[in-house]
Amino acid sequence: MAALAALRAIRHDATALQDALGATRSRLKETRDRAFHHQLVMTTIRHGGEIEAVLKVFLQRKPKGRAEIIIDILHLGIAQVLYLDVPVYAATSTTVDLVRHSGLAGHVKLVNAIMRRVVEKGSGVLEKLDAPRLNTPDWLWHNWSAAYGMETCRAIAQANACEPDLDLSLKEINQGPDWAEKLAGNVLPNGSVRLNSGGQIEALDGYKEGLWWVQDAAATLPVTLLGDVSGLSVVDLCAAPGGKTMQLASAGAIVSALDRSKKRLKVLHRNLYRTHLKARVIHADALTWNPDELFDGVLLDAPCSATGTLRRHPDIALHKSQQDIISLTALQDDLIDAACKMVKPGGLLIYCTCSLQPEEGPERISAALERGLPLEIIPPTPNEFPGLSHAITPEGALRTLPSHWPEYGGLDGFYAVRLKKSV
Repeated sequence: MAALAALRAIRHDATALQDALGATRSRLKETRDRAFHHQLVMTTIRHGGEIEAVLKVFLQRKPKGRAEIIIDILHLGIAQVLYLDVPVYAATSTTVDLVRHSGLAGHVKLVNAIMRRVVEKGSGVLEKLDAPRLNTPDWLWHNWSAAYGMETCRAIAQANACEPDLDLSLKEINQGPDWAEKLAGNVLPNGSVRLNSGGQIEALDGYKEGLWWVQDAAATLPVTLLGDVSGLSVVDLCAAPGGKTMQLASAGAIVSALDRSKKRLKVLHRNLYRTHLKARVIHADALTWNPDELFDGVLLDAPCSATGTLRRHPDIALHKSQQDIISLTALQDDLIDAACKMVKPGGLLIYCTCSLQPEEGPERISAALERGLPLEIIPPTPNEFPGLSHAITPEGALRTLPSHWPEYGGLDGFYAVRLKKSV
């Protein structure tokens, strides 16, 4: 019932996935129940296109009106049968129970029959489907195939269907091997530790002591573009929840962390407190904020469509559209202009987004240079990014894709570019 409530909030009310999960898991007291609730909702959304295609084979006419909830119930049931390690009798029984609990007892026979057919023939139907295409909205598929080619587009879509591992950034990055051994993980080429098993984050060694924080490996790369920041003044714009702020602080930078959201800044404050790291936290809008002094470095992780994080946030595919990109790019242009004014002559501006859309990456930098901003691209070198030389673009930026590092389990899609201010 909790999973159904979350799924409906996401699919029909455009509620963000994490908000929907948080609001509906409060009724669940057992850790196992909470973990399954999370896994069931995530799996159902990730494979939504496939599940809908399977359902069409066995359900000729969709229920209407109040009975439309049956479609969501069947999605949850099919996800359990085809993707999760749930006994088929349990998946069928709980699916039928949900129909009864929803006050639709008259549809029990229909749902029971469909579930039995899914158990018998669903896997065969699934094998014949083009899963990457079905799980990817048209606008994203066309955009990615045009930008990266069909083969890479398909690889991205396949990677997005896989549950991502958990990456940790360390306060002492050279302690990766020790933490990998303690937490049964692996050290990635960038120094992050990737965990091989799940579990409650707060219960892991080192959490209470603040010796690490959760941060996808790709999200650590923009800070690397700043080089040695020890003793330098750096402002992290749009900083919350603070992963990059903590990176900068642990590397010895004099950090100012700015965000316009008070709610998100509370999370940043908690993260700094737990990790015993220092930063000047500023509640302000980067578009209108005027610093007292210019900075050696400015890090702008701009608001974006976040299509590079679909592995972790599959609801983005349901909630975003091409129209959103148009409004976001205008904001990104304004933020780049504002950020440029905060950099000392000779200082660095790092622009990054967790988007796979070219409109939010290289096209924004081309537009900034065409506007005459006093910036030049300083390309990354393979030595700076071990294991990711293929992510360095011909234009001198860094572009990671979910399909990169398949031997490690992939990583989020990010675009990051290093710009030096000339005057």
